[in-house]
Amino acid sequence: MQQLVRHPIILFVVSFVLMSMAAWIGSRFLRSRMPIDEDTRDDFKLVQSATLTLLALVIGFSLSMAVGRYDQRKNLEEEEANAIGTEFIRADLLASSEAAEIRSLLAQYLMMRVEYYQTRDLNRVEQINTATADLQNKLWAAARGGAVKQPNPLSALVVAGMNDVINAQGYTQAAWWNRIPAAAWILMIVIGLFANLLVGYGVTHTDVKKRFLLVMPLTVSLSFLLIADIDSPRNGVIRVAPQNLLSTAQSLPKP
Repeated sequence: MQQLVRHPIILFVVSFVLMSMAAWIGSRFLRSRMPIDEDTRDDFKLVQSATLTLLALVIGFSLSMAVGRYDQRKNLEEEEANAIGTEFIRADLLASSEAAEIRSLLAQYLMMRVEYYQTRDLNRVEQINTATADLQNKLWAAARGGAVKQPNPLSALVVAGMNDVINAQGYTQAAWWNRIPAAAWILMIVIGLFANLLVGYGVTHTDVKKRFLLVMPLTVSLSFLLIADIDSPRNGVIRVAPQNLLSTAQSLPKP
């Protein structure tokens, strides 16, 4: 399930096929074997309306979860850019040699973070994570070394700023791992199948049957596509652009 929802287009195709099959089964098999008489039609409409309402609520809550996670990733990208830019300025509080080393490492680190947001290659992501951890160790060693040579409140600001840089990356990584749970996806799909089954079961007029059996599965599948696209940080169309990181990179003084 996790692999499926990471690819919104594939999820759309699979869900559309499943929802269409459910609507077709309800229309062709259930209706012919268990026709709805006038005495039970009101009860059926009540169950159908309740199922469709539940589907709409589950989709709405899931979309809200996905948008919330997307906004969190955007905010953390801004915090990363601010932390790196601030630390670049604070490096001047150390001796010139340590300051130059920190600025050089921060410039490399910044471009690595930009690439992390832009790449879609999972193998490259692993390489970036390894390189990022190595740069963080070097940055911390440089900040710690400068603070040891000059133990004063100003050097403590550099150490605190470096801590913010490293923490910001950790928060970003956690936010990118924080996705809609697989159980929620399974629940949505199951409710969607039952809803389409009832829609197909309830369609009576032949001239509108084909339209209903197409519109409902398409609507549900498009909803799943939108949710998966927003919730997928790397594979979707709606992605967090590293605009703040790029702006910070452009504002850094050129060596």
